[in-house]
Amino acid sequence: MSEPNNLIIVVSAPSGVGKTTVLQYLISQRQDLVISISATTRKPRLGERDGVDYYFISEQEFQSKIEKNEFIEYAKVHDSLYGTLRSELERLLKSNKHIILELDVQGMRSIKKLYPNSISVFMLPPSTTEMERRLRNRATEPEEKIKIRMERAIEEMKCRNEFDYNIVNYQVEQSAYDLNTIINAELLRPSRIRLDFEITS
Repeated sequence: MSEPNNLIIVVSAPSGVGKTTVLQYLISQRQDLVISISATTRKPRLGERDGVDYYFISEQEFQSKIEKNEFIEYAKVHDSLYGTLRSELERLLKSNKHIILELDVQGMRSIKKLYPNSISVFMLPPSTTEMERRLRNRATEPEEKIKIRMERAIEEMKCRNEFDYNIVNYQVEQSAYDLNTIINAELLRPSRIRLDFEITS
C-alpha cells in the first residue's frame, strides 16, 4: 500500500488518561486535522452521537463487516468490538487533512504495518492514582469494570516504548500543544517539503 500525502497520526492511551479531550481541543485549534470515526459495538455514553463520536453498530453487523474484510484493523476491548472501517480511512485519505486515529496498542501495530511512516503517540497519565480518579469521575461503570480497566492500562503502558512519541497528560492545553509540536515537526521532514525550484550540484 503506497504512503499517502496526508499524515496519519495514531494516538493511543489507557482509559482515563483524557486522550479524547486533548484531541478535541487540538482539532478546535487546527483546521487541517480530522479524527477518523471508529465503529464499535458498545452502547453510546451520555452525549455521544452516532456518526460523530463513533459508528454504533450491532455485534452481528460488526461480524458481518469482518467477514467482508471491511475493517483495516479491529480489536475486542472490554467486551466490546472496535474497528477502523476501510471506507472511512479511504474517504479521509482523499481529503487535504491529516488524519488522527484513536486506537489501542494492537491497532497501532496494525496501522504501522500498512503505513510504516505513520506517526504513533502514546499518552500517559500523570499517575495511576490520577487515572483511577478520572475513571471514577465518569460514574459510568461499576467497580469491577474500573478494576479491569486499571489492570489493562498497566499492561498498555508497558508498551509505550513501541511508540514514536510519549506525552504525559498533566493538563489538556499543554498536551495539545505537545501533540501540535509533534505534527509540525513531522511536516518539516525533508521528504515532506516540496520545493518550487531544483537544487543542482
